[in-house]
Amino acid sequence: MKSKSFIDEIKWRGMIHDVMPGFENFIKDEIKSAYIGFDPTSNSLHIGHLLPIMLLTHFQRSGHRPIALIGGATGMIGDPSGKSAERNLLDEETIKTNQKHIKEQLSHFLDFDKSKENPALLLNNLEWMKGLTFLDFIRDIGKHMTVNYMMAKDSVKNRISSDEAEGMSFTEFSYQLVQGYDFLYLHKNFQCSIQMGGSDQWGNITSGTELIRKMANGKGYALTCPLITKSDGSKFGKTQEGNIWLDATKTSIYKFYQYWLNTSDQDAEKYIKIFTFLSEEEIKNLTLEHKKAPHLRTLQKVLSKEITSIVHSDDAYKNALKASNILYSENFMKDIEVLDESIFLEIFEGVPQYEIQSSMIKNGMDMISALSDKTSFLKSNSEARRALKENSISVNKIKVQEDYMIEKKDLISNKYIILNKGKKNTYIIKVI
Repeated sequence: MKSKSFIDEIKWRGMIHDVMPGFENFIKDEIKSAYIGFDPTSNSLHIGHLLPIMLLTHFQRSGHRPIALIGGATGMIGDPSGKSAERNLLDEETIKTNQKHIKEQLSHFLDFDKSKENPALLLNNLEWMKGLTFLDFIRDIGKHMTVNYMMAKDSVKNRISSDEAEGMSFTEFSYQLVQGYDFLYLHKNFQCSIQMGGSDQWGNITSGTELIRKMANGKGYALTCPLITKSDGSKFGKTQEGNIWLDATKTSIYKFYQYWLNTSDQDAEKYIKIFTFLSEEEIKNLTLEHKKAPHLRTLQKVLSKEITSIVHSDDAYKNALKASNILYSENFMKDIEVLDESIFLEIFEGVPQYEIQSSMIKNGMDMISALSDKTSFLKSNSEARRALKENSISVNKIKVQEDYMIEKKDLISNKYIILNKGKKNTYIIKVI
């Protein structure tokens, strides 16, 4: 399905950092191919990969052919761009396994159907690199790139000059030459004359355009997207627990949904353009609606809905929404009882838990024991009494006083009791 001009589409979305002159004219008249490389060092992509994935998707939607290149060979080396240390190297079998999972995730965005006019391709540079000998490579490829040219790249200069880094191995130094060879190979064998990537990849990409010029008497084009930042200065896609992954077994769907729902107004206004396929008109209207009543968090709600549905599914989004709404439900006990235990645990992942024997609530457990004496949720019995007198303690979202006794009727799924101190402090008692 052909949409508006690729450049026009990604420009209003804020997805261009640098683009080589002549790019727009080059893609104007016929189907062209562009590739982006993906690091296969994990069996899942994370949300830091979403912007380049979106670039490829818009490229395909505008009528062109996207190529997702798995860096099987380069994953065995390590890319110095934006890093201060050399990364772990992988064996071939692990890379193949990771590639299979990555393709499944990419298929939520890209159409790999070969019957289409411009099907997406998934390739692995290990296929053409593993048969290449070192002597062949330095003789046929290396002689076309001067050390001076390679040293001038920011990714190299920054690593060598950094006080934190331990220098750069020859392996990593040669990375741009290997990536440049990928571009040359794809140009010769897949008629690919465009490479796209993050702004930190400009040096590596232009090394490829240089090889195409010298060795194929051709023209290669580069386009980079900005590196995503958060308005508060913290790193995009990171939490205290680490990356936000696209694989639900590594980052739960509920947590994935909550990450987008909790973005700031400033970030949501930027992210909804980049991480959804909503039209310019739709986003303008949503932004105006949001600014009229920011407390309703319209942008965040639509953003989290769209990206959760794309990465996972509509049903996954609906379950995450249901789980989220339960926390504020007026019929909390009734609604939470219908949740699967796995979703219940996702909602309260990371919440302090304490296990007690069922015999402890047989005749009722007093609130001081539940809050402090038996569980140590609160530091002391006196703190527990003070909180109860201040009316800040809830059992399963219902305010209670010091004389309340926890009994079997309070159990959720015959197992859990939720305690709250105010709005921000939650504790779980698990009865075994």
